[in-house]
Amino acid sequence: MDLAAAYTFAWRHAPKVPETLLRAVFDLAADAAWLRRGAGVRRMEANYAKVRPDLDVRAVRRLSRAGMRRYLRYFREAFTLQGATREQLDARVRVEGHEHLEPVEQGGAVSLALGHLGNWDLAGAWASLNVAPVLTVAERLRPEALFEEFVTFRRSLGIDVLPLGDDGVFRDLVRGAGDGPRLVPLLADRDLTSGGLEVDLCGHRARVAAGPAALAVAARVPLIPVGIRHERLDGERRRRAGTAWGIVIRFHAPVGPPDAGNRREQVQQLTQAWVDVLGGFIGKHTADWHMLQKVFVEDLDPQRYARTRALAGEA
Repeated sequence: MDLAAAYTFAWRHAPKVPETLLRAVFDLAADAAWLRRGAGVRRMEANYAKVRPDLDVRAVRRLSRAGMRRYLRYFREAFTLQGATREQLDARVRVEGHEHLEPVEQGGAVSLALGHLGNWDLAGAWASLNVAPVLTVAERLRPEALFEEFVTFRRSLGIDVLPLGDDGVFRDLVRGAGDGPRLVPLLADRDLTSGGLEVDLCGHRARVAAGPAALAVAARVPLIPVGIRHERLDGERRRRAGTAWGIVIRFHAPVGPPDAGNRREQVQQLTQAWVDVLGGFIGKHTADWHMLQKVFVEDLDPQRYARTRALAGEA
């Protein structure tokens, strides 16, 4: 299957389909995937069980159904986002903690630590119109044509994208943060590279990306954890949004500054700080966490993880 062609087809034609029909199709696809209980769904349930130890097996199973529906909702919204008007975008987004963006309003930049929560593309599109230019990185997908489609899509929303792993990406992020006002959101709740850091997430060891904290230390900008969740719309707001669902973007208070120490120690401290905040958010809004991959250390292949730690100089 040509994934790039399939995504291109969806981005081109999905906005022409009535929203109620499109929603029904994606909900049906989500339920079908949930009923099959493939590897992705089982991994989601295992992750949910760790962050919600208060739930029994049946409750986790029910929660994973909501999680799959919200995961597929992300794609449905992404495929129609380019056709949304400014009024629709504004109606689909509600913000909490806007006061924490004061450094941006004063012409500076902030490093934003995000998890795979809600719809970060919708959040980025709204922010680029209402707050400041958005600069981020994106994982290089395979095939290359699929990656290019995602880059084109995000740039059409006003989001400037750098390819993750390319030479000079971190330098460009630091440079971009120094050329404010700017928001630099980085998805960081999963990282299996030698550049990641091991932290405590909801009482379990996990490996996350060092990027948000490293950028905050290097560029000397605030580090703000950001939680994103879906919410059902009604009344006038639903009419203006043109859809039944919107998102809430929660800008938490900046974490840090770090205690005294070298740069690596400061990055570790800040990383644990934002993970603590996002962990609390995930515990409250678990179904919005689209994590269908292994993130906790105890679930990783021991030999592979040992090699990862060795490359990072941790063992």
